[in-house]
Amino acid sequence: MATRYGFLSTHPPTHCGLATFNAALAAALTAGPASGGVVRVTTGAGDGPPGPDVAHTWPGHDADGWRAAADALNGYDIAIIQHEYGIYPGADGADVLRLMRRLRVPSIVVLHTVLSRPTPRQKSVLEQVVGAAGAVVTMTGTAHDRLIVGYDVDPAKVSAIPHGAADHTGTPVVRGPRPHLLTWGLLGPGKGVEWAIRALPHLRRLDPVYTVAGRTHPKVLERHGEAYRASLHQLGAELGVAQSVDYRSQYLDDAALGALIRSADVVVLPYDSVEQVTSGVLIEAVAAGVPVVATAFPHAVELLTDGPGLLVPHRNPRALATAIRKVLTQPALVRTTGDAATLRWPAVAARYEALAAGLMTTAAQPATAPA
Repeated sequence: MATRYGFLSTHPPTHCGLATFNAALAAALTAGPASGGVVRVTTGAGDGPPGPDVAHTWPGHDADGWRAAADALNGYDIAIIQHEYGIYPGADGADVLRLMRRLRVPSIVVLHTVLSRPTPRQKSVLEQVVGAAGAVVTMTGTAHDRLIVGYDVDPAKVSAIPHGAADHTGTPVVRGPRPHLLTWGLLGPGKGVEWAIRALPHLRRLDPVYTVAGRTHPKVLERHGEAYRASLHQLGAELGVAQSVDYRSQYLDDAALGALIRSADVVVLPYDSVEQVTSGVLIEAVAAGVPVVATAFPHAVELLTDGPGLLVPHRNPRALATAIRKVLTQPALVRTTGDAATLRWPAVAARYEALAAGLMTTAAQPATAPA
């Protein structure tokens, strides 16, 4: 019989990385005979009404919502749970543990963050999440090793499966007369766009256009409005490069995003974070065959070292400019990845299918009576 997958996560129309990932994974896993439904966690920041693939909603303000959410997931063959500390109720999202302990079906937990310096409570919550799960997925080797070494968990439960990417290779490449630099994704402090803007004066001879695509993150918008975006506009004006920055705040569907990515000469990821072990934007750029210049956050170090991009120090616009110049003028320095197909959603979904099948087979076996 075809597998029925239940997914627990934020989910579109919520705009966040978890929601986007969950929607893509759910679509890939149910593209064939399998079916599925989403138990959607809402956080109150621009969530919008649920779509037809949402079977149940767990409002983030409902402290007892874990009961009904667990019961909804128990209607499927297996539960796939996206984990971030900030999306579930309770201290450090601890109420997800109540849900997991109520499950009667096997569960796979996908870890989007594995901190190198967690608080004691964060460490305890994550260890308990791993303990309650049937299997755990990290999306990079860095996160896998960090979890095994830094936390008290069963290594046998943990697998590394990459973040999936859409296949944009069939999208025609349309380039303009000027070199095109691109950063995309939800906008907010920590994205580091200001460092890329500060790099532009050092690139005047190449005269690039820099596209910053994406809406302001809903939580940032709720708390601070458009203050960060306004500060970028002001910085560009002060540096005399405002005419070289193209802000696109509208939502882009897969086709429009694919065309935008393929039009870029360089994807620039100037993130401030030194903890980020997973970046969907990075995976999309690499899978699309576009060179990347990124700060040395963990996922970038793992994927770009001797690979399809260059690494630079954090908060260093001159280093960013030097690396961008190298990519634009010496493209042979950057090699395209030879295993992009393994990063695309069908290949990634196949690995989840195999993991789920193993868990369900184990769960179906009768317990062995003690001798």
